[in-house]
Amino acid sequence: MTTSNTSYARPQQSPWVGMVLFSGVLLILLGAFQVIDGLVTLFRDDIKQATADHLAIPINFTAWGWTHLILGALTVLVGIGVLRGNTFARAAAVLLAMVSTFANLVYLPVYPFWCSIVVALNIICIYAIVAHGRELRA
Repeated sequence: MTTSNTSYARPQQSPWVGMVLFSGVLLILLGAFQVIDGLVTLFRDDIKQATADHLAIPINFTAWGWTHLILGALTVLVGIGVLRGNTFARAAAVLLAMVSTFANLVYLPVYPFWCSIVVALNIICIYAIVAHGRELRA
């Protein structure tokens, strides 16, 4: 009986694969928060209207609530796709993270701490997915 000691060389994964997976989980979490924000804006717009004087642009709160709700749901779905290593989901994740960043920059004068955190997390997600997302396929 002959045994073969053939070892198959697997490509070495960088530690950034974990960061890309973390980005997928983070996208799901950020999307869920955005859905909650959209629901609050739709059902309790009196909370948001008190801060409208601080915004640089006028906002229709019903439209803004639906926008957050839809973007949040899409972000959750894209985050799941990133965890599965889907190429289209990675491209959509970068696009949605960019849109979320700009949307949070609008709210920056009103919620500076929260919006700064969301913008920073979006930028981390964008970097991890763009620079190291291809490594998930392996």
